Amino acid sequence: MLYKRYVDVITLIDKEGKLKPLIIVWDDGLQYPIDRILEVRNAMSEVGGCGILYRCRIQNKERKLFYEKNRWFIESTKP
Repeated sequence: MLYKRYVDVITLIDKEGKLKPLIIVWDDGLQYPIDRILEVRNAMSEVGGCGILYRCRIQNKERKLFYEKNRWFIESTKP
């Protein structure tokens, strides 16, 4: 089962206003740099909600990171 988990994200906003997530910051302060952004598109999440999907590679694992209404969430196996 997947859960919607809101996370802090260090993000670059370029001069054209485009968002580029750089680092996911976990609740305990651990930081996970985003190695590569594989895809960016509008999408619905399996856990509810929709927004801009950033399909990312983090530590050799693919993760779905969503930007929804001015905040970020991931699909997580833990609440």
